[in-house]
Amino acid sequence: MIDSKITDGIAVLTMTHGKANALDIEFCEALAARFQALRSEAAKAVVITGQGKMFCAGVDLKRLSEGGGDYIRAFLPALHRLYDAVFFHPKPVVAAINGHAIAGGAVLAACADRRIMAKEGGRIGVTELLVGVPFPALAFEIVRFAVPPRYLPEFTLGGATYASEAALQKGWVDEAVEPAALMGRALAAAQSLAALSAPAFAQTKMQIRQAVSERMTASGQATDRAVTEIWTAPETLAFIRDYVARTLKK
Repeated sequence: MIDSKITDGIAVLTMTHGKANALDIEFCEALAARFQALRSEAAKAVVITGQGKMFCAGVDLKRLSEGGGDYIRAFLPALHRLYDAVFFHPKPVVAAINGHAIAGGAVLAACADRRIMAKEGGRIGVTELLVGVPFPALAFEIVRFAVPPRYLPEFTLGGATYASEAALQKGWVDEAVEPAALMGRALAAAQSLAALSAPAFAQTKMQIRQAVSERMTASGQATDRAVTEIWTAPETLAFIRDYVARTLKK
């Protein structure tokens, strides 16, 4: 699921879960566990990337539609734990977006401190509403945190995806580079952040993300109860199955 190596003191995590790095319970748990372990390991920073033309395609909708309500009730907490582990990781995290980062995959990229995308490598955006599901509380807060406020309604309600240049212009990513330069640039960005005082970086990162923590404490559980009810509703599952039939089985 994850190829993990250390390059010049930087942990490079390459997602290798099937063709699309689709998020299912097992993959979410594996990624979350890896990030938790890195807290106490010697690596100074983390680069997360994918293989080929896919960073992460988001939630495994086929598994979701087949598993139904029981699977969803187990999956959503696992997804939350993944985002929590990456977004609040105390060390620098750089997303090397090698290809498509769609829906939950775009949220995963948004967890990082820096997002660097390969030019013409793929598209990025949150398509949740096109699938018929609302954002889990933390996923929405991460998107709200990461993108310019003026584009938040367009991104979340419109469900569009963006190629690298448009993604850079609208703030989905921080840089767009040639594919051959992606990993080198990501490692350089990670090294630059890792050169800072580790305690000072961790404390400042926590302060930058404090509003997310506060909103989650205030309303996260209530939001997730409402979100789970919608995700598990029969009409939602029917919508997801229709979406899968129309788009993923072409």
